[in-house]
Amino acid sequence: MAGHNKWSKVKRLKAVTDARKGKVFSRLSRDITQAAKAGGSDLEANTRLRTLVLKAREANMPADNVDRAIKKGTGELPGVVFEELNYEGYGPGGVAFIVKVTTDNKTRSAQEVRSVFSRHGGNLAATGAVAFQFLHAGQFLIASDQADEDALMELALEAGADDVLASEQGYEVRCPIAAFDKLAQALEQAGIKTDSAEIAHIPTSTVPMADSGTAAATEKLHDALDELDDVQQVFSNEESSD
Repeated sequence: MAGHNKWSKVKRLKAVTDARKGKVFSRLSRDITQAAKAGGSDLEANTRLRTLVLKAREANMPADNVDRAIKKGTGELPGVVFEELNYEGYGPGGVAFIVKVTTDNKTRSAQEVRSVFSRHGGNLAATGAVAFQFLHAGQFLIASDQADEDALMELALEAGADDVLASEQGYEVRCPIAAFDKLAQALEQAGIKTDSAEIAHIPTSTVPMADSGTAAATEKLHDALDELDDVQQVFSNEESSD
């Protein structure tokens, strides 16, 4: 999420969630399966899985779907073997993109992602071509009415956070990936609800949208990538207003 538009992107993704429930459930199912595969089905011991289950409940995902996804991850039910991959590319105006996919066919995913970039004025790049422009870290977005800044700062730093950034819209908490689960658990125990909690690729530099045409083309590229079944998350470094 880029600069001061990180909150507007969360709002945009929530709107996409409302409009495309089936796609959202599919994405959540894959994430839940991967989390259960990596850390087991115990929600108390597997903080990542618990965070995803809470997200699924907020999206009104049926409990049976959640249970099946967990059991596929633990091997109790047969399921497709997925792998997680990142694709890097450039969009209109030189905007850098990192596209996270979870797929059972990486050849298909690469072809689809490449085609979308090509059709929308961008190009797929080699691994590492844009990743250096992003910080790979845990990121939590918290509305300002959820916590006092000083109390949040103390709690977050004790749980391993690197920084707490305040803005008019709320707080952005960043942490090393290794501290993500501990911080998520600390926030949950403190009763602090997050607007977003994810392992993110956070831009370290941004590309201003020079004109409305470039901004619109970038938005269309985002929408086209979101439509792909294998795409889980899209990170980019354009700088636009809310």
